[in-house]
Amino acid sequence: MNNENRAIPLVSNIDIFPWNHNFDTGIEIIDEQHKKLLELVNLLAKHFVNQSDPLTLNAIFDELTAYTIYHFQTEEAIWHEYFAEDELELSHKSTHQNFIAELERLKNQECDENAEQIIENVLSFLTQWLAFHILDTDKRMAKAIQAIQNGATLEEAKRASENEITGAMKVLIATVLSMYDSICNRTVQLMREILERQKIEAKQRLSSNVFENTLDAICITDKNFNIVEMNPSFCRATEYPTEEIIGRYLPDLKPAFLNEVLFEKITAELERCGHWSGEICYHTQNGEQNKRHEEWLTLSAVKNEQGVVTNYVAVFSNVANLLELKNELEHHAYHDSLTGLPNRILLYDRLKQAILRADRTHKPLAVCYLDLDGFKQVNDTLGHGAGDELLKEVAHRFSKLLRANDTVARLGGDEFVILFGDLADADDYRLLLDRVLEHINEPIFIDGDEANVSASIGVTLYPLDKSSFEELLEHADLAMYHAKQSGKSQYQRYTKSLL
Repeated sequence: MNNENRAIPLVSNIDIFPWNHNFDTGIEIIDEQHKKLLELVNLLAKHFVNQSDPLTLNAIFDELTAYTIYHFQTEEAIWHEYFAEDELELSHKSTHQNFIAELERLKNQECDENAEQIIENVLSFLTQWLAFHILDTDKRMAKAIQAIQNGATLEEAKRASENEITGAMKVLIATVLSMYDSICNRTVQLMREILERQKIEAKQRLSSNVFENTLDAICITDKNFNIVEMNPSFCRATEYPTEEIIGRYLPDLKPAFLNEVLFEKITAELERCGHWSGEICYHTQNGEQNKRHEEWLTLSAVKNEQGVVTNYVAVFSNVANLLELKNELEHHAYHDSLTGLPNRILLYDRLKQAILRADRTHKPLAVCYLDLDGFKQVNDTLGHGAGDELLKEVAHRFSKLLRANDTVARLGGDEFVILFGDLADADDYRLLLDRVLEHINEPIFIDGDEANVSASIGVTLYPLDKSSFEELLEHADLAMYHAKQSGKSQYQRYTKSLL
């Protein structure tokens, strides 16, 4: 996915898989996790349609995979309580395993299909599988549980759920899949039409006089980057008259091209897809002043009827303000909008870096999964606005406690993750978490009302727990659950005995 696509207007209001009350199973934790799964699927679709870079798409896909595994573990624990070793449980667990295997296969397939087609295949698979699985299998299991809770035997419950699930469900599933086809496929098609139109417009610039009046500096070169035409803005920007520009080698006038790494990247992208766009920076000497230039360059190849490159069209835009906006938008993509803390995507990157640092320095890393105790009561009694203010204050208190190599991230709701790196001793995390608990336990005043929360924290230590970064979070989450079950307002360290 090349940088030139950033010029396309963002499509941010699309939901290829909106939540519907018919998806409710009646089991609150399952329904909340299903909503989160659909949220991640829709997020992947939005970034795909907006043609985000592969790093972002991979990060969202990794988050989706990790959360799916976590959700399956939650589901299977609930099913096991009611269907231990029953064929219904075994079949359901097998379906989960097949789903993960198929998801990884689709992502990692090495075939002639391009990256866009692979993501499109993944989205199609996700929507179809989730629709059938939630509406059919999960609801079937949930209905059976409700029957058992009402006094039915296992076999009676299975027959009752079978009778209740049939009928309109297949119609609803077909409707959801049809909605995906009409919304997602049409949106993707429209975005491709926009891209194709941009390419055509770039070629038309060669024979058009419109560029004479634009404030952007535009020049046309031959296939060797020697300038053959330019507009007045380009002359003003370079401070050379027209006759001294014609025939000049473009990198001589735009020193950013003299950066060999950048120039090789640009030419490789031009050869691959015919377009490149991105930020370029360079300095020019004006007397004793060293002036810095920041520009957004859009470079397009122009081909003849035989498909051979004959010219390049370069558009240089002075976008210092836009670049600041771009940096701000990138900040929002990796940070929680409410608290300003790193979000799940940035946390994964920070955790990977912290693991590498721990391996390099041979100093332990503490991965702490934190859930607030009493937060729901604050929301229920003081309102969601007060809950938001409480979360911001908690985030502020966390930030005051952090050291240089520590990270705190918000995963959503009242769940946070703290990374304590460069620990001199494996037990040093205890002093740090004691301070965390102490600060959280202090009252929080919101518009004159006093709110009190505490925290349950699960901890796992790397490399004592030498697991992948996904597993480290899962282990810390499991330890947090045991801390909450043991009385809250405390921390508990993960050990294999907790499994």
